[in-house]
Order: sequence, then C-alpha cells, then structure tokens
Amino acid sequence: MPTTQEPCLVLVIVEDSDEDYDTVQEAVKQAGFPAKLLRAATGGDGLTVLRAQVSTHPTLVLMDLNTPGTDGRDALAEIKIDPALKSVPVVVLSTSANPKDVAFCYAAGANAYHVKPVRYQDHLTILIDLLTYWLSRTVLPAGEGGHP
Repeated sequence: MPTTQEPCLVLVIVEDSDEDYDTVQEAVKQAGFPAKLLRAATGGDGLTVLRAQVSTHPTLVLMDLNTPGTDGRDALAEIKIDPALKSVPVVVLSTSANPKDVAFCYAAGANAYHVKPVRYQDHLTILIDLLTYWLSRTVLPAGEGGHP
C-alpha cells in the first residue's frame, strides 16, 4: 500500500504535453505513491533518461506515442530490445485509438495500451487506477523499483 516513505519508485514519463504531464503528477499525488518522476518530452530523451537510471531500476514507463523527434513507437521498440531495459514495464498512453497503433505497440512489447480520455477527470481516474495496479498490485522482477 502507498506510504509516506522516501521515494523508491522511479517513474519515467515520456510526455510532451505539459497538461498531460501535470495530470500524471496529480494522479501520483492522489494515489499516494512515494515516486520520483522523471520527465522526457521525446522518445529519444526518454531513452536517455532510462539508460541513465538503469542502475536504479526504473519501476514503470508511461509512454506517449506522438512525441516530437523520436516518437514513442521507436522508443518502445528500442526499450524492449535493450537487455538492460526490456523488463521495465511500459504503459502506452495515447490519444490514438487506431487499431494499427495498438497492434504495433503490443507487438513491440508494450505491457498495456490506454487511450487518453478527453475529459480531465476521466484521464485522472484512469491514471490513478493504472498507477494503483502497476505500483501496488503487480509483482515486478526482483530488485526493480524497490520491489522484493
């Protein structure tokens, strides 16, 4: 269950929208998880952040697909072929409900795919549910993100 201890969870948020990133921050706060949030605005920057954090075992990546430069599709594919990163869960958050995007992401190794709702409160609720699931109801590989 969430506690007020020092952050042991490391979340990498690949999101170019300030509004959507703020919603993630609010969801983490409302869910009560002591998490360190690392933001990247592009898929390429997300890869850089992840690779720099590999020794701290990032807990979860929230990946927007449509970022400038290297997009989330390319970053996802690179994460899932990198032996040091491939076990880190990647949850795609996109405005796209296109079946081709969904199929591509799962084929590339995404652990989940969620379509971002337009309404703020719906988006916030989905993020809280998603964070609760991944951060308190799943068992991650040993040593990752402070989990046993």
